[in-house]
Amino acid sequence: MFAFRWKPDVTADQKQQAIEEIRALQSEIPGLMETAVGVNISPRSQGYELGGVMQFADRAAYEAYNDHPIHQKLLSWLMPLIEPLEVDFES
Repeated sequence: MFAFRWKPDVTADQKQQAIEEIRALQSEIPGLMETAVGVNISPRSQGYELGGVMQFADRAAYEAYNDHPIHQKLLSWLMPLIEPLEVDFES
């Protein structure tokens, strides 16, 4: 699970691009089984405006995801725009 606080001056287009590219990861990265991402509607969000959940086929797929070139490409432009929160667990 993840949540993002956007840094000041992030545009609506950049926010939409993030959503689209995160959703596209599922079709581009092996072992990423499910991806859900959207704008946070909770009144208790503590400033986290975007959230999502990803499900991986197994532990190996999860571990390979972080270093995958497509994920790294997304992070290269996204990380300067966000304050991220991540929670990873096995279910």
